[in-house]
Amino acid sequence: MSQTYRRPVPVFWWLRRRAYFVFVLRELSSVFVAWFVVFLLLMAGAVAEGGGAYERFLDWSGQWWAVLVNTVALLFVLLHTVTWFGLAPRAMVVRLRGRRVRPGSILALHYVLWALLSAATAWLILSG
Repeated sequence: MSQTYRRPVPVFWWLRRRAYFVFVLRELSSVFVAWFVVFLLLMAGAVAEGGGAYERFLDWSGQWWAVLVNTVALLFVLLHTVTWFGLAPRAMVVRLRGRRVRPGSILALHYVLWALLSAATAWLILSG
């Protein structure tokens, strides 16, 4: 009985091309998106428990390693967002008055809405 030869795949195959590298980083970014969800849930739980629990949370989250993890997570979440927006025009077929909307318009609209929502969120947080 003969078996088909399977060429071994090196562990670092994804370092050979930039597209593979970005693909792996984007997949890894989902771990940091999950971290942000857990972090925000911990913060919401601390707020719900009262002032003392929230102060303890702030002390914990202000440690150097927590700031470092959140900074790295922010960079990965930004990568995740930018790559997701880059895929949106390929995944969405939007028709307006019977015509297909150009991919560049869809991409631009994503970034405009992102900027507007970020500005509104910053205004809400900083004004109160």
